[in-house]
Amino acid sequence: MSKITTELLLERAVPRSTRLRKIETLNLSKLQLKTGDLDPRLFSRLRHLQKLDLSDNLLDKFPNSLTLPDLRVLNCNNNKLEDVTALKQFPLLEELTYENNVYLTLNDDYKVMFLLQNLRLLNGKDITKLANHVRRVNSRKLTSKVTAHWEKFFRDQLPEKYTAEQVKSIKKKFLKSVQTNVVYGPSSLSEFTRWRVKMIAEELLACSLGLDLSTDPEPEETMDENEEESTESPREAAEDVDQVGDFSSYVTVTPSKRKRNHSKPSSGNKRSKTQANTEEEAEDVSAEPLHFLQCHSKGNSREDFKTQLWSCVFEPLLDCGARKDPIVSSSRTVATCGGESVCLIDCETGTVLKKYKVATEEFFSVAWTTLTMVISDSRKKSHNILAAAGRRGIVKLIHVAADFCYGEIKAHKKPIATVCFSPTQETHLFTASYDKRIALWDIGIPDCDYNFKASQLLVLEALSIPLRIALVPTCPDQYLLAGCEGGCFAWNIKLDKEQKSRPFEAIFQFPDEDGGMTTSHRVDGLAFLNDDVIVSKSSKPGCIYLWSWSRSFDTKGKGCQRTVSAVILAELEWSPTDLSYLTLSTCPAKDYVFCGDEKGSVWMYNLSNYATAWTSAKGKRSDRKIPPTQILKWPELRENGEQLTEVLINNVVSDPTFTYLVVLTSVNITAIWKKS
Repeated sequence: MSKITTELLLERAVPRSTRLRKIETLNLSKLQLKTGDLDPRLFSRLRHLQKLDLSDNLLDKFPNSLTLPDLRVLNCNNNKLEDVTALKQFPLLEELTYENNVYLTLNDDYKVMFLLQNLRLLNGKDITKLANHVRRVNSRKLTSKVTAHWEKFFRDQLPEKYTAEQVKSIKKKFLKSVQTNVVYGPSSLSEFTRWRVKMIAEELLACSLGLDLSTDPEPEETMDENEEESTESPREAAEDVDQVGDFSSYVTVTPSKRKRNHSKPSSGNKRSKTQANTEEEAEDVSAEPLHFLQCHSKGNSREDFKTQLWSCVFEPLLDCGARKDPIVSSSRTVATCGGESVCLIDCETGTVLKKYKVATEEFFSVAWTTLTMVISDSRKKSHNILAAAGRRGIVKLIHVAADFCYGEIKAHKKPIATVCFSPTQETHLFTASYDKRIALWDIGIPDCDYNFKASQLLVLEALSIPLRIALVPTCPDQYLLAGCEGGCFAWNIKLDKEQKSRPFEAIFQFPDEDGGMTTSHRVDGLAFLNDDVIVSKSSKPGCIYLWSWSRSFDTKGKGCQRTVSAVILAELEWSPTDLSYLTLSTCPAKDYVFCGDEKGSVWMYNLSNYATAWTSAKGKRSDRKIPPTQILKWPELRENGEQLTEVLINNVVSDPTFTYLVVLTSVNITAIWKKS
């Protein structure tokens, strides 16, 4: 590795120089330089340096005291930069490029536009107009919001005569509160917004209280890209779309009527206490439609109302980084797939944050994992990775923060119906295919150049096509359930067994329409409501069962391919349709089950009042079908004056805290509802 010396600087000057103070242009590209190689004492002698090229190195940040008072042009392309705030030490900088630094985002662009008042060109684009907006309009509105937050919630908390401890306490509470509650602009800029809000808040405290904020600094909290944002600035949102890249045009279809949906009354005149309580809670779960998006259109056609949307999953929160929210323990960014594309959507604003397309693919399933990646100098950082798969039998691996599909796994020769990651092994991915096999893969962890190695660990043999898979929450490394075209099966997936290809260990029997028991039926919905209760949906018309894993399956039982009877706890009242592949989902934290129907409605079941009884070993099956707590009716949507009809709800998913409900349809519309 090359080290920077006086001789090297003189040699790399353009033109070559005999004295450091005479150098105006310096090329230090392609030297494998790391941050520690930039010696501030040596650089402080470059008093007249105006152009500096540091491209194609290994820099992850800038030292804070390089002291280049006359620097005007800086090239940092192809490094590993993670932060740009140290660039404020170059106040005369006019041109800056840092392309191909995968950890930098749009938020960093906005930070340098604010910090560098003379900056004209950023990554080759003239940003003069946008930068003026960021420095003036954005700052003015944020300052107004921060001041209002202080006046309304905190100013009166301080007595006329206050102690240093009281000031310190108020400061800590105010900084946390203001960063959480003051919102502005699109979600993709929320990290920048929080950064600016903290800066403005500290200035306000210093001015109002005479508080020296340079001492006893609070740990800086990073902004969650999924915090509440207002929609005050459509212009900013438009500018955001222009700059993020990989955007395709999309249509927002607005409802002609927006009505509050109330619970559906149960049949019959008499109600049990449990049923009455469930219905009385319905008012609390009323939901309003927020957005109706047409963002998966083939060829971006506004006339496409045929593309089927199949899968959606909310992005997990990171333990650290821009998506950490100190108040709300949930994400509002959801990945959806259907047709040739995968989209990332901000549920609050309805903004399509990112879009990934493969022209020859039809995506059926997406899943998230969080990988701990080595970024530089053996330091580790967590990043969310999205796996997407479909008709081609190939799994695409996407590093979302870097906007980069870094690899693919040719998992099956036939289409992949569904994928899911292990909750305990971050690199373990299950793929269920039309080849009647479920494969377990170790996708590996990509290095800093995105090299990775995937390997197949296990193959589970099924008798029919697996449609839905679920890992048993109490033993996710030992048992997997699958709802298949020909029944519901369980496999032992423990990796300490030598057998790489395994048959199923059990097939479950369920009641049939004639009053008997059968194993042969299509199971197109499968999810755990809690550690023990399974919710499954079969092609028997209107049939959604809740049953117990622990009471149905003896994990100490011997032998494979056992037939066991599912211990039914309850049955949910649902649509009488015999249409298949309208799948269900659960929200375990809130004891909710969701399932769409053939008429565009979403059936919601709050089962919290039943769950306690089911946990009892003596818990008996509910004699009557449990009615839905609420049914969300499909609103009247019109496009080009024509009403959309024959809407099938293929999938319904809520975020972990049941704030948002994302509804995927057969007519290329993603509907987003919000709990009111």
